[in-house]
Amino acid sequence: MSKLYLVTNSDKYSEEEFLQRIEAALRGGVDILQLREKDRPDRQILDLGKKIKNLCDAYHVPMLIDDKVHLAWALGCGVHVGKEDMPVELCRKLLGPDAIIGATAKSVEAAKESKNQGASYLGVGAIFETKTHVKTKRTSVETLSTIKKEITIPVYAIGGLNIDNVDILKNSGADGICVVRAIMDADDVYKASKELKERIENIL
Repeated sequence: MSKLYLVTNSDKYSEEEFLQRIEAALRGGVDILQLREKDRPDRQILDLGKKIKNLCDAYHVPMLIDDKVHLAWALGCGVHVGKEDMPVELCRKLLGPDAIIGATAKSVEAAKESKNQGASYLGVGAIFETKTHVKTKRTSVETLSTIKKEITIPVYAIGGLNIDNVDILKNSGADGICVVRAIMDADDVYKASKELKERIENIL
């Protein structure tokens, strides 16, 4: 079962450094990776996505694209969608029965709807405030636990999680965690990924 889910953030890095950091994270134990590029044009995301997918394939790690279902189709990978993006059921029609399709859920009702539409997993949060491009609304660990009890697909906690605060998820039922800065901004990406993976394996 995948436990450590990395959402990328390339803002601070050259492409070469970004790719090096991605590979270090994969070596360190990242189980699933989402390429999130909010501001780049599609062609640039496609070109970068090919390079990221080659790395992910080499480490046998599933890759997803944030929001852009057409790019996920072009790259032959999964997609993660939020409430304002294409509905899960349409993503499923486009990408087929075997694609990994994730959805963001902040309530039990939203979780059930996404699951019924064919989501492969849910991202639930934000558990803590975040500094990423995404507008965040806090979701309690109690809500996450309730969702997990009601839903049969994997549930990942997301939002401001790192090695210092991830213990809040103990006994929550979460299947794994999604992180951005805890890995992408680390001085030593390999070490940060490895230590975070070990920590969550002990508490989840």
